[in-house]
Amino acid sequence: MTSPIDLLRRQVSDLHQELVRYDLVVWTAGNVSGRVPGEDLFVIKPSGVPYDELTPDTMILCDLDGKVVEGDHAPSSDTAAHAYVYRNMPEVGGVVHTHSTYACAWAARGEAVPCVLTAMADEFGAEIPVGPFALIGDDSIGRGIVETLRGHRSPAVLMKSHGVFTIGRDAKAAVKAAVMCEDVARTVHISRQLGQPLPIAQDDIDSLNHRYRNVYGQQRAAR
Repeated sequence: MTSPIDLLRRQVSDLHQELVRYDLVVWTAGNVSGRVPGEDLFVIKPSGVPYDELTPDTMILCDLDGKVVEGDHAPSSDTAAHAYVYRNMPEVGGVVHTHSTYACAWAARGEAVPCVLTAMADEFGAEIPVGPFALIGDDSIGRGIVETLRGHRSPAVLMKSHGVFTIGRDAKAAVKAAVMCEDVARTVHISRQLGQPLPIAQDDIDSLNHRYRNVYGQQRAAR
């Protein structure tokens, strides 16, 4: 029987190809991680390895301090940030980082993406906020992610002058948030070239977000 860790290695490896598919990354930038269910462990990509060379076997197993437990490569340079999120947000099962073009343009300006589209109200339930500038290498980025997203509806944050970090109940949900973040960042940017985007009333944002979370899609039947 395949172990939960092996299953997660495959899922995280496969999800990295979604970042490429949706043009969210270039070269070796960006990363996906997933928490091992029921364990103080997570799986993340290796540092500096091209996407077409990623396989389940190249994924790195780390503890929640970011130390390598199993793997033949050095883990992502963002490992400390991911670890900090997992330690401080136990509800999070997946973390993603991208340098997607339009979202990074907002991050470079240090400007939140306003909630002016129903798709944003659905997925994010609010603006996509900006987190503080932080250097790579320790848990400073992780602290900024947690400080910004704790208590916020949005699963995405634009770290100032850096890029996108997203969270989710699992790695797939975090990848979806990264895809949607870039999509709305692009659309709102284009809208602003044509004029001032029109705000959506907070009550309508609340209603749209509630419907998306509780009605949209194939809901599990009550047991």
